[in-house]
Amino acid sequence: MRAVNWIGDAVMATPALMAVREAYPKARITLLANPLVGQLLQGHPAIDQVLFFDRKGEHNGLAGRLRLAHQLKHEQFDLAIILPNSFDSALIPWLARIPHRWGKASDRRSLLLTRRFYEQNPPQDRHEVQYYCDLVRSFGISASQSEPFLATTLQEDDEAAALLAIHGIPAEAMLLGINAGASFGSAKRWYPERFGEVARRLADKWNARIILFGGPDEVGIVNEIEQTLQAQCLNTAGKTSVRQLMALIKRCNFFVTNDSGPMHIAAAFGVPLVAVFGPTDHVGTAPCSDKAAIVRQSVDCAPCKLRVCPTDHRCMTAVSTDDVVQAAQLLYEANIPGEP
Repeated sequence: MRAVNWIGDAVMATPALMAVREAYPKARITLLANPLVGQLLQGHPAIDQVLFFDRKGEHNGLAGRLRLAHQLKHEQFDLAIILPNSFDSALIPWLARIPHRWGKASDRRSLLLTRRFYEQNPPQDRHEVQYYCDLVRSFGISASQSEPFLATTLQEDDEAAALLAIHGIPAEAMLLGINAGASFGSAKRWYPERFGEVARRLADKWNARIILFGGPDEVGIVNEIEQTLQAQCLNTAGKTSVRQLMALIKRCNFFVTNDSGPMHIAAAFGVPLVAVFGPTDHVGTAPCSDKAAIVRQSVDCAPCKLRVCPTDHRCMTAVSTDDVVQAAQLLYEANIPGEP
């Protein structure tokens, strides 16, 4: 199977992966994925093996694609199910001469596919999870599970607990996760000073310890929050692998985040969360969890789905710290056992 390219999308595609596993219980299922998504899904029960597709390294350019196709041909796969819609994602299985290639008829790639998923008028309110399930269903593969699912190992969970303990956070501590990043673009990011204020207020209310998350490109943003909190937190930005990130998010008792990959990871692990949405689709990409609350303000230009706001970022400036704190408190009271 060819995986999607973003962590959030990969989480939302896991019900479709599980459907393929149910349809082919005795098959050896290999996932072709970029390094981040490959790490996310390593060890997933739907997958037997992960092959890494490194478009910035050994698989860069035409020579790299041909090298990858040769590697796939050597594996002698019978079927490729292609989850992304790009031309490139269908070209490589075709170059590898995989006899059966199934995917959506898009991006002028229909001739590269042997079975095609056609859509004329997709539902406007369809969630991405349902889209991936619809895709595999068009090939006779029905999904019995509609909730995303991720897994960590006991060793990964123990290592996360040990890391927290080194920083003075015991196993019984209430842990509040803060994720101020969003890799798609700056338009998706609420403001560091507001995340810092929310973290401080909630930690005071709940007697919680704070852990800050962020990728290598978000270190500066997270450092701003750390300064706001006067270092009364654990800053993990740029310091964790995807697997370590997963185990640490899983350990959180509550999560406050932008619309992002870590948001979907938290939802898949059942962590209560509040997500700030601005320019992105709060219907199609909402966290799949009954323990999640979305905070957004209706403005005339949202959702624009742009990486960078071309105007005044009103969809995000309109979201106040009070909005987020109130939503978090309501969700906390409903989901933390024994708390008022």
